[in-house]
Amino acid sequence: MVRSGTTVDQMVRVIADRIVTGYLRPGERLDEGSLAARFEVSRTPVREALGHLSAMGLVERRPNRGAIVAVITQEHLASMFESMAELEAICARFSAERMTSAERRSLEMEHQASARLVQIGAEEAYEYFNTEFHNRLYRGAHNTHIHDLTVATRSRLAPFRRAQFMLPGRLAKSWQEHDVIVTAIMRGDAAAAGKAAWDHVSIVSEASAMFAADDRRPVQDVA
Repeated sequence: MVRSGTTVDQMVRVIADRIVTGYLRPGERLDEGSLAARFEVSRTPVREALGHLSAMGLVERRPNRGAIVAVITQEHLASMFESMAELEAICARFSAERMTSAERRSLEMEHQASARLVQIGAEEAYEYFNTEFHNRLYRGAHNTHIHDLTVATRSRLAPFRRAQFMLPGRLAKSWQEHDVIVTAIMRGDAAAAGKAAWDHVSIVSEASAMFAADDRRPVQDVA
């Protein structure tokens, strides 16, 4: 049972994670009444959550027939990650050129502090840091249009990017990949920063591919 007072965002996160990790299978019906009871909310926020999940491509809403879990193909997931890699590369490149001294120091300090999370295996805390790390790159690009486009694209990939941290050794590898990006930004090397960010997202794409496999098995209970 999920605690009372669950927000729409929390419902979206829980349902999305259960879809990505295989607990909710393609074609499985998502009954509004059952979800409302499980999350201890009315049907209105459930409908809103299903709308968000539909926009993310995780749920298919059928007129007069309710919602079902969408089929997530590896081709579709790969195309989204390909777009994400290009956008993140632009953000990292611009950040290397445009970040203020204060922004660079803050990025480096937070990155170094996150090493402790890797050491103790704090998966949930590192996932939160990871989101903020990338948001710093998007803001550091100092381009509103690119920022908004990148955030929108990332939101559709968020459950897959979270799921990657369930894989053995992924926390440490993620930190090492971030380290290459930060090092390039700190020395103002735009080309190296862009390449490092592109490589990082491409590796994440490969790590996440298993979550779009048709024969995947549930990884672990995420709710």
